[in-house]
Amino acid sequence: MPELPEVETVRRGLEPTLVGARILRVELRRPDLRIPFPKDFAKNLRGRRIDGLSRRAKYLVVSLDDGAALILHLGMSGSFRIEASDEGQREPIEKLIGAFALPRSKNPAHDHVVFHLERARMIYNDPRRFGLMALSRGEDLASHPFFVDLGVEPLSNAFDAQVLSKLFAGRRTPLKSALLDQKLIAGLGNIYVCEALHRSGLSPIRPAGELVKANGGPKPAAEKLARAIRDVLAEAIEAGGSSLRDHRQADGSLGYFQHSFRVYGRTGETCSTPSCGGTILRQAQNGRSTFYCPKCQN
Repeated sequence: MPELPEVETVRRGLEPTLVGARILRVELRRPDLRIPFPKDFAKNLRGRRIDGLSRRAKYLVVSLDDGAALILHLGMSGSFRIEASDEGQREPIEKLIGAFALPRSKNPAHDHVVFHLERARMIYNDPRRFGLMALSRGEDLASHPFFVDLGVEPLSNAFDAQVLSKLFAGRRTPLKSALLDQKLIAGLGNIYVCEALHRSGLSPIRPAGELVKANGGPKPAAEKLARAIRDVLAEAIEAGGSSLRDHRQADGSLGYFQHSFRVYGRTGETCSTPSCGGTILRQAQNGRSTFYCPKCQN
């Protein structure tokens, strides 16, 4: 599933085309994705101007001129692409938006939703149909079922070691499991948690509460982890993500952060930490693969 950097990369790629554009019509080629489309979905979007495009955790939020918000989630296999419009000025738009580095479907049979804009069209393709689209009033987003239980954004100003200490206080949950809990921290996924834990020298199986002092404040390990999380996410976004193409390039070149992985997918390789010499191991945690170095992560 796309993680925070990939969704943010999609947002940045779509933004120049979407913001300020007017939706002429929406073409639904099936009645549902993961869930049914809202009643009058296409009708309610017709004629609306797009005023903004933001991200909350792994969701995209399209702000409309009538105060409504269009909520988008890519699911496992969803992707967007931008094409020249059949309506209005025709111009070549070669940049693919939301195309994954691993081969993604361009089969028209999986083009489920087409947003016809003034100068382009945005097509949503999703072979597995795990994505979703919903509508909400903008002022109601915080209490929407998709968002009400989401934790702090790890790239927001609100995220730091103090926040980590409050979230982890008294928890015996393994550190990796706590970081993947979307009710605590929103948007972190398996790849970047593994990478952040390695950078901070922390074992994924260490109890989360061990990063908290007796008085509730953060230990130095929590400071290191908070910095590592922010750094890994920022670098991944700058590189265009790991499992997506770099959407800011018109030539379709790949997102490059996968070349910076220190542990993820590197089972059996020598740890990259200077003077460590350990071997990267893979261990199953809650049904997911955890990659780490048992020598320098403790």
